[in-house]
Amino acid sequence: MYAQHTTWREYGGSPDGSQYSALRQINRTNVGKLQKAWVFETGDERGYAFNPVVIGKVMYVLAHDNSVVALDAVTGRELWSHPLEAKTSLIMNRGFNYWESPDKKDRRLILAVDNALEELNAATGKRITKFGNAGRVDLREGLGRDPKRLTLVQSYNPGRIFHNLLILGSATNEEYNSGPGDIRAYNVLTGKLEWTFHTIPHPGEPGYETWPPDAWESAGGANAWSGMALDERRGIVFVPTSSPKYNFYGANRKGADLFGDCLLALDARTGKLIWYYQTVHHDIWDYDNASTPMLLTVTHNGKKVDVVAETSKVGFVWVFERETGKPLWPVEERPVPKSDMPGEETSPTQPFPSKPPAFARQRFTEKDLSPFLEPEEREQLIRQIRAAHNKGLFTPPGLEDTVEMPGNNGGANFGGASVDPSRGYLYVVSKDLPAMLKLTLAAEPLKTGSPEVRGRSLFEANCSLCHGTNREGKPPAIPSLVDIQSRLSGKQIEDTIRYGKGPMPAFSQLSNPDVDALLAYLVHPDRAPDSSSSAKPVAAVTNDPEHAHYRSSFGFMFASSGLPVIAPPWTTLTAYDLNSGTIRWQIPLGEVPELAAKGYTHTGSHFPKVNPVVTAGGLIFTGSRDRRVRALDTATGKVLWEAELGAGLEGMPAVYEVNGREYVVFCAAARSTTHTHAIPGHPVSQVPIHGAYVAFALPEAAVKN
Repeated sequence: MYAQHTTWREYGGSPDGSQYSALRQINRTNVGKLQKAWVFETGDERGYAFNPVVIGKVMYVLAHDNSVVALDAVTGRELWSHPLEAKTSLIMNRGFNYWESPDKKDRRLILAVDNALEELNAATGKRITKFGNAGRVDLREGLGRDPKRLTLVQSYNPGRIFHNLLILGSATNEEYNSGPGDIRAYNVLTGKLEWTFHTIPHPGEPGYETWPPDAWESAGGANAWSGMALDERRGIVFVPTSSPKYNFYGANRKGADLFGDCLLALDARTGKLIWYYQTVHHDIWDYDNASTPMLLTVTHNGKKVDVVAETSKVGFVWVFERETGKPLWPVEERPVPKSDMPGEETSPTQPFPSKPPAFARQRFTEKDLSPFLEPEEREQLIRQIRAAHNKGLFTPPGLEDTVEMPGNNGGANFGGASVDPSRGYLYVVSKDLPAMLKLTLAAEPLKTGSPEVRGRSLFEANCSLCHGTNREGKPPAIPSLVDIQSRLSGKQIEDTIRYGKGPMPAFSQLSNPDVDALLAYLVHPDRAPDSSSSAKPVAAVTNDPEHAHYRSSFGFMFASSGLPVIAPPWTTLTAYDLNSGTIRWQIPLGEVPELAAKGYTHTGSHFPKVNPVVTAGGLIFTGSRDRRVRALDTATGKVLWEAELGAGLEGMPAVYEVNGREYVVFCAAARSTTHTHAIPGHPVSQVPIHGAYVAFALPEAAVKN
């Protein structure tokens, strides 16, 4: 039944994205004998979170300054390399799609670069120019908006292949003028758009009444930027969607905002809606469904049931019957705090599943502060927490400090869940990282003055809420911009402003002269030293709630050490039995080397995007930012094997077999290591890395025996 899980031909291993391998040569009894089979260096200092694709004896990776590289999967020897020649930083950098014709004569790699689909010949790496328009399909087209104003459409995650269709989501920016999050299917051979599902419904479509009447023409987001799961036999694609935009203020989009924050079940052939479930109504917390839906079979009330499970930033696991969308266990709509923001109409209730228990902490008070805080810092945080709005889960952000727990970068994230699909077991990695939110009405920057003076007003209107008026930021989540030109080129800074990077949103509303002025100020802040006079923004954008542009400070709560202010563990791995809806075990995952050296070994790693992979050999393979890869026992969570690599890991290993030998390959190329002071004097973004793909296998003698 799960024969497709013996290869690693897609992101997540198989069409269902289960991050599961049915291979069992490497197992609990022999995993301690693993040794390096080969190492392939990326040849640059870029951070990669790439999940390799393995077709036969060939592996495809991203390396060499964002080039597609084909490797011999047995030796790691480079076969060919194709530079993507991206004009921006927009590259589908977590994985690619692979398609082949029935006779296997036509074999293609499908990826997105600069908001456009491209295809490469999988045998040679040459671009297929007959695809689309001279080899490209512009993803900004067909969304009902001016393509020139859409700076971010493509997702960093690949979509799913169903027959000759590529089903694709998007990663719209997080501003008020973001594009819509349409789910679209393209013909693999021609690039023709075959179907579209509008996540912001058009007139006459289901859900239209949950938005203002003209929202379909102007609202953005409700997009699918994470992984999708495909049930090939039923022809259903399961799509998790994110929050509508702007993330933290919704007076301009009153209503439940379907299909934001939903799990969608769509007909893979037509895009027709089969069912949906909304996990957050009218999201103003950025509580996306950020991980791939997991397909598995459980025993429920004495019967075998095919289900889909979705893990979220909120910390809940949602479990539904795959064909009907019926929750496996009752869900209760509970009253939640009401917003006091002008014009904001929050949902009076939010859904809470009765089972399984949450995997993340959902409340943060002064009692939860970290024991590693300095005394003065602890007292300051206690005062801040006591003065903040803090009514637990779904406390609405407002004009005063508001505690958000799990934070909007907490809970589960991309690739954070995996399953043993036949046994009904789910595994999820969670990050506990509280946030402190505060909304401020955006200001109108100056239109006159020197570039540096105008740039300073633009900085104060758009950037100071997060990076601070002194540009020092809040490392590690918000890097310092002081002397930024010594670390990044002007092009790199410009790309980050236009397209966003990591947790920073794209500022697509800024014109070319605006970006030039902002760059001028960042390079020469001394030329605009005083913001109290001419450089001061002249007016608020508007006080009309339905048209106001409020912005939230980027308030991840870190101590001066760079570690979270909440007590550890900061990262956990939770094992669920979805047959019963119970937790089997939960452990801290990873560590902070500086603390581990002092004997604090159960903290969990810091600031991870960890993607676990489960195998039939009873193992969970994963890596983390502490530069270590591990194999854990699926029955207990006990670490059975670990190895240290040359860089941190952020992403998903691949498990494959060639010539009867099983391999596990990791992408060790995360840019940051543990926290701000991993190397004294070096901010996180500048910690040197030595990126490589590292494959492990049992000794050949052990395989033969």
